[in-house]
Amino acid sequence: MTWPRPPAVGVTGSLVLVARAYGGPQHQALVERDVPAPGPGEVLVRVRAAAVNPADVKRREGLFGTTRTPPLALGLELSGVVEALGPDVTDLDVGDGVVGRPRPGAGAFAEHTLARRRDVVAKPAGLPHEVAATLPIAGTAAWDAFHQVDPGAGRTLLVIGVGGGVGDLVAQLARAAGTRVVGTGSESKRARAESLGVTFVASGPGALAAVRAAGPVDAVLDLAGGEALRSLVAVVADRASVVSAADPAAAVALGGQALERGPDVLADVVAAAAEGRLRPNVTATYPLTRAADAVAQVEGRHAAGKVVVLP
Repeated sequence: MTWPRPPAVGVTGSLVLVARAYGGPQHQALVERDVPAPGPGEVLVRVRAAAVNPADVKRREGLFGTTRTPPLALGLELSGVVEALGPDVTDLDVGDGVVGRPRPGAGAFAEHTLARRRDVVAKPAGLPHEVAATLPIAGTAAWDAFHQVDPGAGRTLLVIGVGGGVGDLVAQLARAAGTRVVGTGSESKRARAESLGVTFVASGPGALAAVRAAGPVDAVLDLAGGEALRSLVAVVADRASVVSAADPAAAVALGGQALERGPDVLADVVAAAAEGRLRPNVTATYPLTRAADAVAQVEGRHAAGKVVVLP
């Protein structure tokens, strides 16, 4: 296969999961590539864990655009160890643990990958790699979402789609802040949500009545979009208190807001996880040789929590 590479550091045969073409899972393959040398502003990371996200599937399918020429290295968030430094990176050392995102196009479902220095933060020694790897996407989204929508202690937040990775962490942040959470989701997510103190309501035709019966709602965080958002927005008096991460255009049309992403929050999220204030729900791990199975579990919506690949 043709693979555009920066100069190698002298090691070959590093595995990476790629999509050879845009489309379905049949285009995925585990291939070898040379280990690239980091350029200015970059670090080479030996990946220890990489979390799977729905965005991985959307990227493979071309839903984020098709301008990048395949093969596409897959995986969008990681935890690992620095193996080499770019010529101008002076605030990290070889052997340091880091958490963050790979350089665009480099992929995280890999034994080695490149990351821009600005896209990684130090990993505390006591934070397991498989937990840390779930934080750069879901963790930062949950942090931004809760702090944007936060209705305050003693008030009630409705989370539409509480059962996913972001909703799970939002529920934890809300509980720590003294905010009551009512959450909707599929019945399979009930046990986990209730273990976090969520008043759980099964999604479906009866959800609106059940949410209303649970008491007044002060703010809404939408993580599902579509009809669920359009029907449940009726429970809140002030539509400006509605924030959507899943369907921002619909939220704005309904009088609400799109989720706003803040800069430089990953370090705060990692610190919260290291201190036990955030506990990502990692429910399945796969070796890199079964990375395609890990993606399939998320793509088929069979994951009850976060799925992580362990190279």
